[in-house]
Amino acid sequence: MNAAQRARRRTPNKTGLVLTAGGARGAYQAGVLKRIGEIRALHSRPSPFPIIAGASAGAINGACVASYSAEFRQGTELLAGLWAQLNAARVYRSDLWSLGKNGAGLLLDLLLGHAFGAGRVKSFVDTAPLRSFLAAALPMHGIAESIRKRHLYALAITATGYHSGKAFTFIQGQPGHPLWNKSRRVALRATLTADHVYASAAIPLVFPPAPLLVAGATAYFGDGALRLVTPLSPAIRLGAGRVFAIGVRNTSAADDLLRTELARDGDAASAGARLRSPPLAQVCGVFLNAIFLDHLDADVDHLVRMNQLVAAQGHAGTDLIDPDRSTHEPMRVVEPLVISPSEDLAIVARSLERHMPRSIRYLLDGLGTPDAQSADLTSYLLFDAAFTRELIDIGYRDAARRIDEIEAFLLAPRSAALAYH
Repeated sequence: MNAAQRARRRTPNKTGLVLTAGGARGAYQAGVLKRIGEIRALHSRPSPFPIIAGASAGAINGACVASYSAEFRQGTELLAGLWAQLNAARVYRSDLWSLGKNGAGLLLDLLLGHAFGAGRVKSFVDTAPLRSFLAAALPMHGIAESIRKRHLYALAITATGYHSGKAFTFIQGQPGHPLWNKSRRVALRATLTADHVYASAAIPLVFPPAPLLVAGATAYFGDGALRLVTPLSPAIRLGAGRVFAIGVRNTSAADDLLRTELARDGDAASAGARLRSPPLAQVCGVFLNAIFLDHLDADVDHLVRMNQLVAAQGHAGTDLIDPDRSTHEPMRVVEPLVISPSEDLAIVARSLERHMPRSIRYLLDGLGTPDAQSADLTSYLLFDAAFTRELIDIGYRDAARRIDEIEAFLLAPRSAALAYH
């Protein structure tokens, strides 16, 4: 048995926190975590999440929570405060000079790039302010202290390599924590910095590629959700026996749109009146949904099916499913709990889009006006306190409604049926 397998066997009952991507929607996760931090039974305890895995906005939230593993409530309050004070100027430059310079460079690339070389423009906006904001706001030094005190087993932050196209999961954790190298996923040990968080949060096209030093060489990375199609995987591979995931998509809103698209016969006329050819803004929103939102639901469905398979096989079946335990991680049941927004965050964003910088709003207007329920692009880019505070409140209320269930999940011992084999 190698060191990674021994580490996994030592962490069967640990709970993993999985924080998905979502741009400005990440404020919803801060609201959920703030309410969890107020659970009375947790006040005298360190963080209930010794394993944390995040990508994109989830990497920002995960880094903050991990840094305050010894003072979980304080960390969640700090996180909510950061999102509540957010504004566009802390994320990207929206002044006319910066946007005009970018626009001129893009025009030169498109019209004269074949003659004089292209590549002047790396992104739609200059996001240098975000790098500075993260470096000042996130107490990354607290990660090592949390690990030293054994309040944190590991923090995993995922970014997408623009050269290899692989999902790179950078892990700072206890000695002997698992690593992996799959066809599209690589795990590396790292001392995590604000640069790793920034790279993980670099929304493609909107943010420029972010440089990181890997194995002595500089490589360029983007949003961690691009290639992380199984967002639960890093936490599970690190040994989590439970996973608590916070999504940022209201599932009923997607179902409502699906029913409209599938309208038939008697509903065809009314459906025709409601549906129209989508503008580019709506297409971009669906594109970002495919990157940020759809993976979690699919991964949870897959986990449930695998749990059913492992449970049906029983103890003896574990060896049959994965007979070579010397080289593979034995399969086991992993208990999930997922919380997602009770409201459609796209509609919330549409009602507050006036708070977006006028220059950015002008550019988005040029892409067309999507249906209210399809205003997803705005919801990713509306980095404004009016929007983020509303999302924090929604997350807080959603967690409050399920707080008994959440508390039981975090504090109750695992059942014998879910024991690590």
